[in-house]
Amino acid sequence: MTNLELCRALALQGKSAERPATAVAAIAACGLLLATGVAGCGGSSSTSSQTTTGATATLRDAAQKHSLLVGAAVDSNHLSETLYASTLAREYSQLEPENEMKFVAVHPDPTTYNFAGPDALVAFAKSNSMQVRGHTLVWHNALPTWITSPATPWTAVTLSQVLQDHIASVVGHYKGQVYAWDVVNEAFNDDGSMRSTIWYDSPGIGFAGQGTKYIEQALLWAHGADPAAKLFVNEYGAETMNAKSDAVYAMAQDFVARSVPLRGIGMQLHIDTNFDTQANLASLAQNIQRLGALGLEVQFTEVDVRLPDDSATSLAAQAQAYQDLMKVCLANKACTGFQTWGFTDKYSWIPSFFTGYGWALPFDDNYGKKPAYTALVNSLQ
Repeated sequence: MTNLELCRALALQGKSAERPATAVAAIAACGLLLATGVAGCGGSSSTSSQTTTGATATLRDAAQKHSLLVGAAVDSNHLSETLYASTLAREYSQLEPENEMKFVAVHPDPTTYNFAGPDALVAFAKSNSMQVRGHTLVWHNALPTWITSPATPWTAVTLSQVLQDHIASVVGHYKGQVYAWDVVNEAFNDDGSMRSTIWYDSPGIGFAGQGTKYIEQALLWAHGADPAAKLFVNEYGAETMNAKSDAVYAMAQDFVARSVPLRGIGMQLHIDTNFDTQANLASLAQNIQRLGALGLEVQFTEVDVRLPDDSATSLAAQAQAYQDLMKVCLANKACTGFQTWGFTDKYSWIPSFFTGYGWALPFDDNYGKKPAYTALVNSLQ
């Protein structure tokens, strides 16, 4: 069976939760065929109506002039969709698995790792000269039941061994292929205290009550598995100057002083248009600047701007918000990546989590370029 035939077969599988390991290469090949305009999944020989020609800049071309990575969180199940694959390959220089590297997906039971989905994304990225960002190794959500409800209660010693093995296995599998990792995700409460989680203190991995020590340990394990990878701590609500961002900064300052292998801070930036004020943008810039002064990178990791409707007024406000975020990033050398949480409204998580909201991404659900897309490209000219 040719790659093209496999591509078509995979298209018929839809969103199957499991996929034969032999299909991974074909999925990537499918993505390459689609991205280059060759007849692909579904048998259509037509190319995307969104294909840019001549002097029309793509988002990734415009960002490359600034040495800025532009990325999107993605799902391998959608690579068999013509417009999904071609838009992703054309417009973005980086991808990140939205869910497929999370613990529950990649390590579903104690002795099994499922790398099929992430492998397909890595292959697609290689075929399209994209970088891959890993997400996430240590998080209190998206955990399998064998972690959350073990047959024998965890002790700090036994849970520490599980997490160490998990980090070593996942990072080791992608050594040299994933350039950066969100090692620890959402570790802080809004008041700057440590979030109580299975990894920190319930029972934790041996550092309960010791602040950011468990984050340090996770970073050391990840660094041991791939010394060249850039290691990040990723947070929401810590984008501007506040109690949570102060706690993140204090951690970063401590880690840098002691040569703990932290390379950067991820700022999620799931926002609505109310965020787009002069005060918030100035505060965001100030926060980036103080982290940059430590020698750290900052990346916008999960950007979306949710709307209550898709009226022209709302779309214009969204475009302005995207443009202003991009301008803040470009004005600060420490900001090295601008990544959205998805790229098409068709697969956005927003409607499922924010009742009455949606339309959050630069492409609509038909892969049409929204005003937000144009604003981003124009900001990069």
